[in-house]
Amino acid sequence: MPAMELTQTAVSKVKEILSQQEPQPKGLRVSVVGGGCSGFSYQMNFENESNGIDKVFDFDGLKVFVDQASLMYLKGTRIDYIETLEGSGFKFENPNVKTTCGCGSSFSV
Repeated sequence: MPAMELTQTAVSKVKEILSQQEPQPKGLRVSVVGGGCSGFSYQMNFENESNGIDKVFDFDGLKVFVDQASLMYLKGTRIDYIETLEGSGFKFENPNVKTTCGCGSSFSV
């Protein structure tokens, strides 16, 4: 099982957003943080540096930084970018998740 996967659509969208930033960040940080109604939630931020203990993934030239603690929760997660009538955004498909909240933005394991 891959540690983490970004679909081509997600990679393209992140690269598009990155290219609009000034100065341009080095990559994307994906992390799991405490909070939300189910205990944990996902966070995506632009990043300029690895903190030295990050796992760094390369998706078609896009650098993605994940800290060790978040990596445990993200194992096997697939991140996609979807556009629907209800809106658009990044969708996390995480096989480790046992329950999610009604709004889908937090989860528990």
